[in-house]
Amino acid sequence: MATLYQGNVPTVVQTADADGPVIRTIQLSDLHDALRRGWEDFKAVPSHAIILCVIYPVLGLVLARVVMGYSVLPLLFPLAAGFALIGPFAALGLYELSSRRERYEEASAWDAMEVLRSPSFGAMLGLGTLLLALFVTWVATAQAIYVAAFGYEGASGISDFLIRVLTTRQGWWLIVVGCGAGFLFALAALCISAVSFPLMLDRHAGAFESMVTSLRVVAKNPVPMAAWGLIVAVLLALGTIPAFLGLAVVIPLLGHATWHLYRKVIVSDPSARPVPPPHRPRKPAADFPANLFPWRNRTDA
Repeated sequence: MATLYQGNVPTVVQTADADGPVIRTIQLSDLHDALRRGWEDFKAVPSHAIILCVIYPVLGLVLARVVMGYSVLPLLFPLAAGFALIGPFAALGLYELSSRRERYEEASAWDAMEVLRSPSFGAMLGLGTLLLALFVTWVATAQAIYVAAFGYEGASGISDFLIRVLTTRQGWWLIVVGCGAGFLFALAALCISAVSFPLMLDRHAGAFESMVTSLRVVAKNPVPMAAWGLIVAVLLALGTIPAFLGLAVVIPLLGHATWHLYRKVIVSDPSARPVPPPHRPRKPAADFPANLFPWRNRTDA
C-alpha cells in the first residue's frame, strides 16, 4: 500500500509488494479457463502458431531417427519427455501473440518475432540456457539409469527394448527410478519457469526476479500448479503421437494458455508502462519469405 496526496487529501492506492509482484490464489477452474483461452488464441492465429512451432515436431522426428540409427533407443522417451523442460522458452513468440490479442491488436507471424526486441530478451536467453542445461542433465541422468539397469549393451529393436523394460525386474526398477528422477527434473523446471518468461516479457523483469516470482507462485498455489504440471506432461505425451506431429498443436496451446495462467496468478501492475517497440511498417503475410531479407527489398526499390 502507498499513500498519495492530492492537495491536502491523502489517497491510498495498492501497489506491488516490495518483494515482487502480487500473487493471487487460483483454483483448478482457472486452469481450465486458461486452456480455453489458449485454445481460442490458437484458433485465432493457427497459421502463425504452427509456423513458430513446426521446428519442434521436425526436431522430434530427427531425434527419433538419430536414436534409432545409433542404437540408443532407451533415450527416445527421455528426449520426448524433455520437451517439458525447454517448452517454456520455446513458447516465447506465443506469449507475444497472446499479449497482442489481449490488447485487441492485430497479430501476425512478424509480431511474434517482436519478442527478440524485448529489453529483457537477454534475461530470457539466460533462463532458456539454464533450462537447456537442465534438459541435457536429464538426458545424461536417464542414460546413466539405463546403464545401471542393463549395462552398455543396446537393444536390438523396439520389441526387444519393450520386453526388457516391461517383463524384467531390472525393467521395473528402471521405470520406477527413471520416472522418479524425471519428476524431480520436471518439478525443478516448473518451479523456476511457471510464469518467468511471461513476466519478463510483460514487465521486463530480470531472470532472478522472475525465477523467485515463479517459486512464490508455486508455493502459494501448490495444488493448482501441481495439476498444471500434470496437464502439461499429459498433453506433451499425447503430442508425441503420432511421430511427434501432435506437438504442432500441443505446444502452441500450452504456450498461449501459459500466458493466460500468468494473467490469472499475477496481479496486474497499473503503473507498469511497456517499452514500445521500434516503429516498423506492416508487411503482408504473403511476402513472408522475402521479408526475412529486408535489404533485398531496399535494393529492388
